[in-house]
Amino acid sequence: MIYVFSVFCFSQESDILDFSLLRQNDNIKMDSPDSFYKKLKQIQLSETTILSFGGSYRFQTEAFINEQFDTSMDQTDYWFLNRFQLHSHLKVANKFEFFAELNSSLITSKTNLVPVDRDELSFNQLFAKYRFNQNWNLLVGRQNVRLGSGRLVDVREGPNVRLSFDMAQLQYTDENTTVTAFHAIPVQQQEGIFDNDALEDNETLSALYWTQNWTAKTNTDIYLLYKTEDNKTWNLGTADDKRASFGVRHFGKWKGLNYNNEFVYQFGTFGDANINAWTISFNIEKPLSFGTIGLKTEAISGDNNSTSSLNTFDGLYPRGAYFGRVARFGPSNLIDFHPYFDTKLGAIILEIDYVAFWRFSTDDGVYGPPLILDYPSVNNERFIGNQIGVIASYEFNRHLNFELESNVIFPGAFLEESGLGDTLYHFVFTTELKL
Repeated sequence: MIYVFSVFCFSQESDILDFSLLRQNDNIKMDSPDSFYKKLKQIQLSETTILSFGGSYRFQTEAFINEQFDTSMDQTDYWFLNRFQLHSHLKVANKFEFFAELNSSLITSKTNLVPVDRDELSFNQLFAKYRFNQNWNLLVGRQNVRLGSGRLVDVREGPNVRLSFDMAQLQYTDENTTVTAFHAIPVQQQEGIFDNDALEDNETLSALYWTQNWTAKTNTDIYLLYKTEDNKTWNLGTADDKRASFGVRHFGKWKGLNYNNEFVYQFGTFGDANINAWTISFNIEKPLSFGTIGLKTEAISGDNNSTSSLNTFDGLYPRGAYFGRVARFGPSNLIDFHPYFDTKLGAIILEIDYVAFWRFSTDDGVYGPPLILDYPSVNNERFIGNQIGVIASYEFNRHLNFELESNVIFPGAFLEESGLGDTLYHFVFTTELKL
């Protein structure tokens, strides 16, 4: 019954439905003009004007056992997350676009909420785009942004509430080159209805990002990001953080391998101290007939307790699920070793990974994904722990998919010596419907 409903009410098999992470980039081509789905999906207002609609619903149930690595505390909990998104997209004569996306992110059964858990009703995106010619575009308004591989600036798809920016963006594109420049202010989420704080300039992000496709197999990103944040807290203390991030990413294919390597250096000021931080990341994959094996590893600088210099790397706006949706450790003061394997078993995609974590500096603590100091440095141990994760996903059709993820973290010497020596268990089930 579900299959018949999905085929006849949603789309025909001849239709092209490529749903993007950012729904303004959907690739929709419908060859079935009389289908019920197309009548709902697109309205031809004139010969050169199209108004389209779409949306998604994501349901998650998430559970932790021993979330803070201490069985003497009551830390077994589960909750339910519902996210509704509805958008409209107006395109006029290949010159002008207007995109609006409403978001409602709800959660039940969770006691201690964080900003990414609940936003009852808000505009996730609301922007206009003007195309000067085939190369130049101007975008103004509220947007989700993903730069490069999403390592420093990402949509934050893992948590219940996405990250939005109020921004002005200028884009240049041609066959092999993309250059983006923007100034943005992150939207500060609140729990209610249309109550998010906007245009609060205590935190800003400016960017110049260049992507060059040199050949079919060789590509680079070169970028400069400048972030300001008032009253930021690191291991060194709390002060105004003004830092620039200069990065180079090299990615592509070489002798049957896929690679994605990146280096970032940060400089600027933190109060009266100078910033001197960096990270380097390597990712290599080998596609095989039965799946893909890969290895990620990175070093991310941490502080050395100098009063004149801050060495803690700021991951800026990373994806919330940086090391899986268990999301216990964030990209600051870290060394990680991350082999993984994925394969397809019939209609099910299975992913298995292992991550070992160490502190880069024993003078600095361990940060969570929001880059808040969750585990201060109270001993000289370096090893944080081992994490094992498994994801099984099933795509029912182009509209509906299911995913089950489980993670186990075994604390290492640093957590054990901090009095947090008990194993953490995490489970999350996700189903998502896209229209």
